[in-house]
Amino acid sequence: MNIHHLTAALYLADRGVPVLPLRAGKVPFGNCRTCQDNACGGRPNMKTPGPCDCPRPCHAWAAATTDAAVITGPAWSTAWKQAAAVAYHPGGIGLVVVDLDHADAVTWARRTLPATRTVPTTRGEHWIYQGAMPSANHVRDGVDIKSTMSYARWLGPGTGTMTALPDAVRALIVTKPSPVRPVTVPVPTGGGECPHRTPTYLERGIAMAEQRITEAASAVHATVYRTFLAVLSAHGRCGCLTDAHAARLFAAAQTMGETARHCTDAWSNARTALGM
Repeated sequence: MNIHHLTAALYLADRGVPVLPLRAGKVPFGNCRTCQDNACGGRPNMKTPGPCDCPRPCHAWAAATTDAAVITGPAWSTAWKQAAAVAYHPGGIGLVVVDLDHADAVTWARRTLPATRTVPTTRGEHWIYQGAMPSANHVRDGVDIKSTMSYARWLGPGTGTMTALPDAVRALIVTKPSPVRPVTVPVPTGGGECPHRTPTYLERGIAMAEQRITEAASAVHATVYRTFLAVLSAHGRCGCLTDAHAARLFAAAQTMGETARHCTDAWSNARTALGM
């Protein structure tokens, strides 16, 4: 067992920082035995939670926890033996990490952004601000934003005084939205027993589905269909999925350039594939 990483994780958790183990390549483990090795169908690198049947989504940032019983428990016993690093969920403690991936990005940040706490990385720096915001990758060359629904490697406490999240960082993810056309969404009527356990399970599932769609770097139409299929498979038969939930997914797809027609077709095809 990698005692160094486990000790660091427990140290952070004791201070209220949600943590998770990372394997080589900065890829997270599942938070339960059922979902180890991506058995429940998340993205191949497990950086985005999949449609699992666990009590809560258990991959990637959603696995981050401050519960020492989970951190030292059987679900992660193998993970800590293989762990290459510790990660944490910045948004879970009200932080934003500006991940600067190379020297040019660091130079840009020093010219553009207010000074704050910095942590050296293998290729650049993490700049950490107080505040939370949506996460986004590739906001400019070599710059990612890691906050809500994301994770960052723990590389030490860093140096400098942490300052408030500036508008200059918030502005990095502001883009002109594509027009979203209102649609009529066919939602299954359901009637079966609800397996969600808590209302927040459905809400988190919809939020993660929105993120999966909006983070698609390619094959957007296929990603939309697979996401609709996963949502309907997990939530479409018990009646908890409403037209408001489905409309959120349609809106996310349309911001990525999908037409209302494509959204309707993908939703209908997913329902047909599931026998709904």
